[in-house]
Formats: sequence, C-alpha cells, structure tokens
Amino acid sequence: MSVQPTPSALPTSSALLGIALMAAAMLLVPTVDGIAKALSAAHSPLYISWARYAFSCIFVLPWALSRQGKNFLPREELPAHALRTFFAAAAMCCFFVAISFAPLADVTSAYFVGPIIAAILSVILLGEALTARKLAALALGFIGTIIVVNPAGGMNGGLLLGVAAGALFALYMIATRKASRASDPVSTLAFQCLFGSIILAPLAIWNWSIPAMDELGLLVLMGAISAACHFMTISAFRHAEASLLAPLSYLELLGAVAVGYLVFNDLPGIRIAAGAALIVAGGLVLVQRGQQARRMP
Repeated sequence: MSVQPTPSALPTSSALLGIALMAAAMLLVPTVDGIAKALSAAHSPLYISWARYAFSCIFVLPWALSRQGKNFLPREELPAHALRTFFAAAAMCCFFVAISFAPLADVTSAYFVGPIIAAILSVILLGEALTARKLAALALGFIGTIIVVNPAGGMNGGLLLGVAAGALFALYMIATRKASRASDPVSTLAFQCLFGSIILAPLAIWNWSIPAMDELGLLVLMGAISAACHFMTISAFRHAEASLLAPLSYLELLGAVAVGYLVFNDLPGIRIAAGAALIVAGGLVLVQRGQQARRMP
C-alpha cells in the first residue's frame, strides 16, 4: 500500500509553477545549442558565442532598463561579477567549439561534470566541508567522465572540450557564490550579457563573417530563447527552493538528446549514455545532501 504524502509535504501552487518554469527552461536551452551547431557550418563558433551575448542584449537590456532605470547594472562587487562572466563566456566558447564537430548530446554529457567539480572546488576555494557525499559524487563523476571521454580509445577533442566547458562552468558557479547576493538577478543578467559581448568582441572581430538573412533570423532567435530561458530560471527560483529545482537541470541532457536526434540525426551510444548516467548520479547525490540539510532542525 502506498503512503500518501501529508498536505504539508505537497508542493504549493507557487512551487509547482517554479518547477514548470525550470523544466521548460532546461528543455529549451538545447535549442540554443542546436542553433549554434547549425550556424557553425558557416560561421566560427567564437563569433557565434559573441552573437549569443550580443543578441541577448537586445531583449535583456530593455527589460533591465524598464525595471531599474539608468542604474540597471550592479554597483557592488563588480570584479566578482566580471570574473563570473569571464568564466561563463569561456565555458560557452569551449562548448560551442566542441559541438561544432561533435554530437550535441555527447558534449552535453561531458559538460555536466561541472556541478561535481564545483562541489570539490568549494572545499578548496571556499573552505566548505569535505563530506562523504562529496567524495562519492567526485568518484561517480570521475568514473563517468572517463567512460565518456574514453582515453583508451583515443582522445576525442569534442568531449575533452566538453569537460573543459564543465570545469569552467564550475569556476563560474564558485565565482557566483562569491559575488554579492544583494544584486538584483535581472541587473546581474544584464551585466553578464553586456560584459560578455564586450570581452568576446575581439574574438568575434577576428573571426567576423556576415550572416545571411535566414542566419540573422536564427541569431535573433538564439538571443530571444537565451533571454527567455534566463527569465524562466530567475522566475523559477522565486517560486520554489533551489533544492527542489536543482535536479531539473539534468532535463537539459534529455533536451540535448532530442535536439541532436531530431535535427542532426545523432544519438549517444551506450558508452556515452552509461558515463552520463554516472555523472548525473553524482550530481543527484549532491542535490540529495542539500535536501537533507534543509530538513534538519
């Protein structure tokens, strides 16, 4: 006989909205990666990386201006905001270069080692406790990464770049924790889009190419979807707790598989799927720890 949850254990309508927004954002993000992969046939991935930030500004900056006025950018902890944006931009460049010649789902599988690396870096850089769960997550993530990358079968540049993107994303998460938490999320996003487009501009100029009209439409669509996903993620965390939303980030992997198959006719092999399962399991171990910590009196 199944045990029905008590009313207090049921998610509230607000939490359910947060879950729906987070799930939608995570499933939608791979469409941005799919557009980037399609455009990489004619344009440099580094140019596309800049374009993602630049075209996101079209949608994010008016939003930030309408909310905050001319002082829409964060005014505290600017070096920390700049550092986190640098890591985010570097991670995106590595990821877009990787998917330009490797299957989307494979690279995404390697990329998801990021949260596990962040947990270990939090011990080294932030002085957080090294727990058995973090060690277990590290072990699962390491084994999963080795299976995905498969060094015995010859180094795969795309998968190695995926791991590098995950590691840079881990540094982005650490820098985010050190940045001021008082900053408005929309102001933080506006700074990231604006500063990201500025620091990537030299790479874009060096690899400059003129998009055709249909490609220009795809770049605008990429910026719009990116802005929408950020908006949904920000809104989700206003409606539900982080521990409730964190596992939903792995829906991005399902979205990547779907986009890879439907658009590029790529499916991850059994080895990639097995390694990805171990990496996801390591991440979920960390999430479960956070949930238990919140339940403690």
